[in-house]
Amino acid sequence: MIVVTHEIAFAREVSNHVAFFHKGKIHEIGPPGQVIGNPQQPETAAFLKSVL
Repeated sequence: MIVVTHEIAFAREVSNHVAFFHKGKIHEIGPPGQVIGNPQQPETAAFLKSVL
């Protein structure tokens, strides 16, 4: 199942993998702990900083 959400806590709780899209392209994909907990891409980090 694919779920599109900006609810980061929900995504972290229910997903096996998350993907961060920016301008229609995947910038980062992986387990929630990696993408949400330790983002490697500046776009991902900036988005998470703005919503957390």
